[in-house]
Amino acid sequence: MTDWIIQTITDLGYVGIFLVMLAESIFPPIPSELIIPFAGFAAANGDLNLFGVLFTATFGAVVGMLPWYYAGRFFGLDRVRYLADRFGRVMAFNADEIDVAVKWFTRYGPVIVLFGRLIPLIRTLISIPAGLSRMSLPVFLLASTTGALIWNTFLTLSGYLLHEHYEVIEVVLDPLSYVVLGLVVVLYLVKVATWKPSRQPG
Repeated sequence: MTDWIIQTITDLGYVGIFLVMLAESIFPPIPSELIIPFAGFAAANGDLNLFGVLFTATFGAVVGMLPWYYAGRFFGLDRVRYLADRFGRVMAFNADEIDVAVKWFTRYGPVIVLFGRLIPLIRTLISIPAGLSRMSLPVFLLASTTGALIWNTFLTLSGYLLHEHYEVIEVVLDPLSYVVLGLVVVLYLVKVATWKPSRQPG
């Protein structure tokens, strides 16, 4: 699997990284934790530029947050809760979870947008209360970009630095990639299978 991901990133280059990160921000089950380290591998191989990887991954992640931000901003809380209960199964969250995200945002303010980018699933959900609260777009973009850059730097440098020991860790990394990916898929399917609308009406 490692060879396939590295080859895919190498073939598609920065466009591929952008599209993967765009999709990861829009659709939570896609794990950047599996993709971006291999972009770091590609950078260490000389196929990509390290700073180009960081810029492209971060840019794709931030662009992918905007649909959720604008959904919250233009639809409003009541309508977003309704849509989450009506169509939320595919995204694996309901109106109650929207309320939790809103409460987190209200309590911690823009800082939660930054740190929320470091938490799977929350990194997508947190854009909605930012829009619902009509947080200014420049502040949202600054917080989102900072959080995404921190996370992508960690993942990219992990792949870049581990490149020196690739031969040693390859036998562990390849099956581990399958395990992580399988776990993500299983958890998502369980969440979808057990999904229910919110307990309280919107």
